[in-house]
Amino acid sequence: MIMTIDQTDRELLTLLQEDATQSYAVLGQAVGLSAGAAHERVRKLRAAGVIRRTTIEVDPAALGNGVLAYVLLDTDAWMGDAPTVEALKGIAAVEEAHIIAGPASVLVKVRTGSTEALQATLRALHQVDGVTSTQTVVVLESFFERPPAVM
Repeated sequence: MIMTIDQTDRELLTLLQEDATQSYAVLGQAVGLSAGAAHERVRKLRAAGVIRRTTIEVDPAALGNGVLAYVLLDTDAWMGDAPTVEALKGIAAVEEAHIIAGPASVLVKVRTGSTEALQATLRALHQVDGVTSTQTVVVLESFFERPPAVM
């Protein structure tokens, strides 16, 4: 079930991502709600599946970002320099960027709300200095995603 997320819900999610151990009183005070109201909002977010685990993993589709793609960037220059990194960081839909060995120079993970938004993101990636072409793989379904292993 996908629920509508308002600004207060977004603020609560941001606070919980920073520190999921905060009390409902602290959360409520931060967003202008009582402890009980903050607790009820968090309960609803859990019931709707927006908060997947106690570690406060947010369902990207619930936030309007249900399209996941991996994009390989072919380049004619080294892409690890600060201007390139900043250009990639400046594209909001880019969640991760990695210099790789293999069929391309850079691999980026992209989440958008639609294929139209994905296309706009691809256009933005083509504007990054050094990018000569892209190859995109759109994820149709994810079997699972693992959090980082704690050793």
